[in-house]
Amino acid sequence: MPQWPFPIVLASASPRRQELLRTIVDRFEVDPAHLDEHSLVANDPWQTAENLALAKALEVAPRHPGSVVVAGDTVVAYEESPGRFLQLAKPADEEEAVRMLRALSGREHCVVTGMALATPWGREAFSETSVVRFRPLSEVEIEAYVRTGEPMDKAGAYAIQGGAAAWVERVEGPIDNVIGLPTRALRERLERIAGYWRGRSE
Repeated sequence: MPQWPFPIVLASASPRRQELLRTIVDRFEVDPAHLDEHSLVANDPWQTAENLALAKALEVAPRHPGSVVVAGDTVVAYEESPGRFLQLAKPADEEEAVRMLRALSGREHCVVTGMALATPWGREAFSETSVVRFRPLSEVEIEAYVRTGEPMDKAGAYAIQGGAAAWVERVEGPIDNVIGLPTRALRERLERIAGYWRGRSE
């Protein structure tokens, strides 16, 4: 694991993002962002994910001058009609979780994770997309899963690494992106920032 030449701050309380970040960063601070996410939703799920990630990074960055702040946000979306996507965030209650899972049953959907990096010299946002297909789900399966409580803090009301794993017929793209943090893409950007950081120090 590389030794990054700058302190790193994760603007998220998500245990899943923290676990994934630990695979590429040995030491980092956690400082969750606090903002009104509803005002940042765009018509395009990719833009929504990047808007939210960037807003989180910029909210936390002033508290950590000299650090690289990493933020992420995941949106689940499916195509209702050609070019029109319905976006699913975290369910507000069990009823909404059931509705979300009914909508995803037997359907292919996109999982878009927006990532943002705020550094002392600037900021950038990008997104990674994975495509997931569920097999058809019964009402009994959906309701039993919702009762476990696992869907309640997950975009799209499911955890691919948890109880929903048995429903997945196919995943195209990085599975860590579906969990909430595309480690390869993030590492590439951190390496680029590290090269710039070292160049300025010489």
